[in-house]
Amino acid sequence: MALPRQLRDESDFEQLPDNVPVSATVADIEEKKGFIVYYLFVIEVKTKGGSRYLIYRRYRQFFALHQSLEQKFSPESPSESYTCALPPLPGKVFMGNKQEIAESRIPELNTYMKRLLCLPTWVLLDDLVRMFFYQTESDSLQVPRALRRLRPPTRKIKTEKPKTDLLSSPRAEAVFDFRGNRSLELNLKAGDVIFLLRRINADWLEGTVKDRIGIFPESFVKIIKSLPESDSDEEGGPSKSRGGAQSSYSCLRCHLLQPEGVNTRDVCVEEDLSIQPSYSDLLARMRDVFRIEDIALNYRDQEGDLVRILDDEDVTLMVQECKHQGTMVKRPVNQFPWELLITHSNDLSVYNTEC
Repeated sequence: MALPRQLRDESDFEQLPDNVPVSATVADIEEKKGFIVYYLFVIEVKTKGGSRYLIYRRYRQFFALHQSLEQKFSPESPSESYTCALPPLPGKVFMGNKQEIAESRIPELNTYMKRLLCLPTWVLLDDLVRMFFYQTESDSLQVPRALRRLRPPTRKIKTEKPKTDLLSSPRAEAVFDFRGNRSLELNLKAGDVIFLLRRINADWLEGTVKDRIGIFPESFVKIIKSLPESDSDEEGGPSKSRGGAQSSYSCLRCHLLQPEGVNTRDVCVEEDLSIQPSYSDLLARMRDVFRIEDIALNYRDQEGDLVRILDDEDVTLMVQECKHQGTMVKRPVNQFPWELLITHSNDLSVYNTEC
């Protein structure tokens, strides 16, 4: 099916500001190991003035944009603003391999963005559209890994890996077996030698073993040769990954409250500290960490009482309240200012019900 002709009036188009987006193409997808594993679409945006930049968006952000545009501009919308026929967005997929789903969506999302940016100029100037295609500070700090769909075809060139002096490299030996909960974490067997890349926080390190890179708790290994001070991130600013790009490892402290005691874990995710996860993502991650299905998520309020989290609005309240409390508590620089307390969902004795 041919793409629709451009609907906007050319005289109106010439009067648009130079920073208005006029085309967008998915350049690649990138795996993100956050509270759940998901994929970001790396999108190259071109503006009327000729500038180009990259933005990083999840499918859920496309879905939220489309829903908001339908409420505002759809002919069925109760609003009194202008209306127009919006392009169709590929629907949600609930089953299947996440990478394959993301790859299959690329042509459909390219068509969606092309049709969207061909709508009348008043749609292009709408805040919803402009903010979606705006390059945020977080977008500008990210370093693309491949951009496969923008790369011209080239011949393969044979390269030799540089030789490294392994005996002088920072390294550690696993003292105990460690089974990582997620793909972000390494699996270690006692006796494995791990070459250290950097420190994540006071308790976790990043390293490589058997051609795999991941993070692991320092308490499971014996340090043979320490990292240089410059690669320690627990007291400094934002951590840097190999190659100089800003890393987005952040750690969430969570506590499982049981009759026999408290089980405390630090869960590291590839997210910025400013991220606000969804309730469903947090619940799925905590079930995976503690290997218990029938759980409830909670946080402590200013009075020290447990408050149960039931939906995304409760997550927002927790983040806001704990940010205020966090100003009075000293934490590592890459630790979330809020903590989760996990209880069994049918255990109501942990709540203060006194009036």
